[in-house]
Amino acid sequence: MDHYNRKNFTVTQSMGFMLSKSRNLVAADMDTALKDLGVTSQQMGIFLSLARGLARTPFELSKLLAIDSGLMTRMLDKLESQDLLTRNRSDEDRRVFHLELTDEGLAIAEKISDIAPQVLNRRLRRFSKTEFTELKRLLTKFIGESQDGEPT
Repeated sequence: MDHYNRKNFTVTQSMGFMLSKSRNLVAADMDTALKDLGVTSQQMGIFLSLARGLARTPFELSKLLAIDSGLMTRMLDKLESQDLLTRNRSDEDRRVFHLELTDEGLAIAEKISDIAPQVLNRRLRRFSKTEFTELKRLLTKFIGESQDGEPT
């Protein structure tokens, strides 16, 4: 089913515009909240993904977080130079690097885990529990993944 056509399409009411604006608002809120940790909202995904075992390599992080490999490399370089993570060559495949947070990186991930829910809850404060559940369901359907993050 087509939801848009030439007559009913307006930029500010398009799904892409609204999703992009929503993402930018959340990122700005998160950047402000994480400023004292010296972490950006983009870096937050790296910390939490590594701390929770969702990814172990730059490729896995790029895929999970939908960040191109060039930007991912630059972000990892910066975090490594700050002694927040380490890269270790795989014994099985020398082309692959495994990533691991340092103790300081793990401490930051723990602090992020306290801060991020507060930021999101402020943005979601006008949503009922039912609306929140429905929003998550619809966004999951939109991005084409199951509730557990697996592609559908």
